[in-house]
Amino acid sequence: MKRSRTEVNPRRASRLRLLFEHPLSTYYLLMGSTLLLLIIGLVMVMSASSIESYRVFGSPYTLAQRQGMFAVLGVIAMFLAARTSPQFWRGVVWPVVGVAFLLLVLVLVIGVEVGGQRNWIELYGPFRLQPSEIAKLALVLFGADLLARRAGSARTWQQWLLPLLPIAGAMVILVLLEGDFGNALLLGAICLGMLYAAGAPLRYFPALIAATAMGVWALTLAAPYRMARITAWLDPAADRLGFGWQVTQGQYALGTGGLFGVGLGASREKWGSLPEAHTDFIFPVIGEELGLIGTLAVLVVVGALAFAIFRLAAKSQDPFVRLLAAGVGSWVVVQAVVNIGASLGLLPITGLPLPLVSYGGSSLVPTLLAVGMLMGCARHEPDARTALRRRQAAVASARLS
Repeated sequence: MKRSRTEVNPRRASRLRLLFEHPLSTYYLLMGSTLLLLIIGLVMVMSASSIESYRVFGSPYTLAQRQGMFAVLGVIAMFLAARTSPQFWRGVVWPVVGVAFLLLVLVLVIGVEVGGQRNWIELYGPFRLQPSEIAKLALVLFGADLLARRAGSARTWQQWLLPLLPIAGAMVILVLLEGDFGNALLLGAICLGMLYAAGAPLRYFPALIAATAMGVWALTLAAPYRMARITAWLDPAADRLGFGWQVTQGQYALGTGGLFGVGLGASREKWGSLPEAHTDFIFPVIGEELGLIGTLAVLVVVGALAFAIFRLAAKSQDPFVRLLAAGVGSWVVVQAVVNIGASLGLLPITGLPLPLVSYGGSSLVPTLLAVGMLMGCARHEPDARTALRRRQAAVASARLS
């Protein structure tokens, strides 16, 4: 006798609920959504970079091969970080901060200029290092450790904001000296996100946000190209062939894709009409080739990753883990929102890549390492450790029998 749909669905719902409530569900959701985004990114980088790669290197696969190499290095770093404990990361806070500041100063001395920004250090062959990416990781670790130590005891504004703001401010100034406006804003967002998660009084935030807005406005007025980007964002048609070109072509790509896209590899914009098709503006290529379905799929996976990160922040009883997750979550979510918003013409262009999807090892590897840290924290939650011990005992007993 066939079971009715009403009998089957509750069982499926209960199984899903059990999976969702499993102590290791956050760990697997972090890993699964990250790897899925990475796979989507590898496929789309291969497609979006093929023309540029052939033009520069004579092979359509060179940039995709490099991205694959960066992905392998990043996944190794992620799984190594997933085997560590929160105590390990608290022990390396100051060395990581020291390395970040050293690199931020070093890039001003020996850095190379790419796209008008002096924010890269040449290493060897295809390898370049962007110190601002290391700075994001360092600020997350430093802020989480500092605010966790003061959890429940901070009363005055000095206890809340010092030395977090001076350290973050020094990083922001050094990054701005490189010309990297997007990552400077992201460092500020990370700082605000961790302060909010730590429970800092809400009366501090209007002043901090106002100071940030004034700084952004002053820096915009100081650099004509930034003002041109703002005016192009407000009215792309006013400078259609200049600063409005990239966002207009990105919107053409998204509009051309329709519901199901023109097909993987069949983008026309990547042939030179859309600048940075495989880096900052890979989202429009996804929309053109995979259509609305493809862009929604990317948004769903990004949302799943954000949910897993903030779920860890909400459920953890360890203040350091909670703040670490809040910092990484602010980093990933704000960067994704800014990148996608710029592609859609909803936000000004800042040059930030789409996390785990856009081309670039300097962004990819630190992001995977940060997710790996959270996976390690999720494994060390009390319920997760109990579940792991039970599974290991069950495996040992099965081998003996």
